[in-house]
Amino acid sequence: MNRQRLVVGISGASGFIYGVRLLQLLAELDIESHLIISRAALLTMAHETDYKLADVTALASHYHRADDVAAGIASGSFRCLGMVVAPCSMRTLAEIATGTSSGLIGRAADVTLKERRTLVLMARETPLTLAHLRNMTAVTEMGGIIAPPVPAFYARPESLGQMVDHSLGRVLDLFGLDAGVATRWRDQEHIVPCRPSPARDSGVSVK
Repeated sequence: MNRQRLVVGISGASGFIYGVRLLQLLAELDIESHLIISRAALLTMAHETDYKLADVTALASHYHRADDVAAGIASGSFRCLGMVVAPCSMRTLAEIATGTSSGLIGRAADVTLKERRTLVLMARETPLTLAHLRNMTAVTEMGGIIAPPVPAFYARPESLGQMVDHSLGRVLDLFGLDAGVATRWRDQEHIVPCRPSPARDSGVSVK
């Protein structure tokens, strides 16, 4: 394997653009991408974007049908960095949390967990029910990472595209990949000098 590989699942949650943009960033990083799009995600694509399926699959190195559970990425012998589900619906989350995969996204995520590789779920839902929270806890206990696409306002984004890029840049950080799209907190420039504690100045210990 000469190139690093990453599995990308796009499920039916709102935020189809996260999956599309992730594929673009991976291509720029020369990372081999293996794409799965759920049936529900195709509906989201039609509602939220002007993309056609062929447009999206062309961005990936390899495309696998959501019902193709015999695909190479369904096996633990498939070597890769891990998997990102962007976005991740609550149904997909539930399948991964309970190990009851009904398609290739769930199976590939299950394989990622059992092989102790990095699994990142960009969960998209609010408010959250107790079932959602328990499923997130279950995935976290198994070693997965729940990473909702939360905007960083310290970056002062001027567009939706910048907000999407920052979230995806932070996700790629989890794989040791730097796409150059995440605004980094500038430690020295943002540290506010603190005055010494009166207790320390007087030599009085605080318990």
